[in-house]
Amino acid sequence: MVKVVYVTTINIDVTIINIQQTVSIMTGKRDKARGIGTVIAMIVAIVVTVGVSGALHLRVQAEESGIQRTPMPVSSIVYEEQQSYSRDQRFLGLVQAATRSQIGFEVPGAIAEIHVFEGQMVEAGTALATLDTKALNAQREAAASSMARVAAELELAKARTERQQPLRDSGAISEQTFDDTRLAEKALASAYASAKAELSTIDINLEKSVLRAPYAARVGRQLLDRGTVTNPGTPVFSLVATQDREAQIGVAVEQAVNLQPGESYPLTWRDQTVMAKLRAVRPDINPVSMTAAAIFELPPQIAAFDGEPVGVSIPRNEPEAGGWLPLSSLLEGERGVWTVLAIEESGEGLVTRREVVEVLHVSGDQAFVRGSLRAGDAVVADGIHRIAPGTLVSIAPGSSQQLARS
Repeated sequence: MVKVVYVTTINIDVTIINIQQTVSIMTGKRDKARGIGTVIAMIVAIVVTVGVSGALHLRVQAEESGIQRTPMPVSSIVYEEQQSYSRDQRFLGLVQAATRSQIGFEVPGAIAEIHVFEGQMVEAGTALATLDTKALNAQREAAASSMARVAAELELAKARTERQQPLRDSGAISEQTFDDTRLAEKALASAYASAKAELSTIDINLEKSVLRAPYAARVGRQLLDRGTVTNPGTPVFSLVATQDREAQIGVAVEQAVNLQPGESYPLTWRDQTVMAKLRAVRPDINPVSMTAAAIFELPPQIAAFDGEPVGVSIPRNEPEAGGWLPLSSLLEGERGVWTVLAIEESGEGLVTRREVVEVLHVSGDQAFVRGSLRAGDAVVADGIHRIAPGTLVSIAPGSSQQLARS
């Protein structure tokens, strides 16, 4: 605006000088008609110059007054200070089967057949593997024959005892002869019982030559192959139970003391959140992680693998003073400094003021901050990238009306 007035003044002065020169020329003895035409042209130039300059001056004033009369509308939120905030603390653990074991044969022998494969689901009693039973079958035949022989001898001894009983009573035979017959019968009865027990033992070993699943499970690893000679107790398969899965999660001691058995807590599994009941908290501390193991019961519909990672989120109260603001109200400055724009009253109206804050915690689209803001200050909620400090603003309808105190 100043430049326009300056140029206009120069033009007017030049025009006056030209008029004076023209009048001087007219006073001479030159062509009067030519002088009069020049004067008229100069007067017209003066009028046009003044008009254009005035129009430009009025336009600049109109633009400046228009900016002042149109504050930028913004949405705002009140900064409410509190003495603490709650945040979720996450702990990690593993899914574990309630029952998992390594099983093998109870009798020695060579593995003849493998009936299942790794990863297969099996029910309780399913045959997993079988030993070579040729030797046991031969032993059983021998034991059966021996028992049959003893049974025959026992039958004969019983008959002899029955025949000699009347003879002893009549005195036809001596008491010694009858006792020999009677005691021989008892010895054969004992031999028969022993032979029967031996046959039963062989039958039990034949039954144990088939390795069966003790519970419904999934076959984990096959540790021995067909043809291997195994000793009693040597693991052949690892089994993982398919029911009653649980999650064991190491929890910090200060959090573990607040857990309540029987209550449900949110577990994170495969980017899903499921509620699981806390069964118990173990009373011992892991010497490596210095955490207590919390055992959660997984819902039946959770088909988690044994050893799969799982986490739990437990609320924790942090005694830090500050307040919650939307992330859209924060602007990152130099060296990681965060700022917000507070709204305060001034002589011209409502203007913005920059305030520095520290971000303590972020949850979703909210941030818990502290800094130079005071409780009750109104803060620009979004769009701060297009607003500079000192900008004249107006609060949009529906936003907070609380203003910053100067």
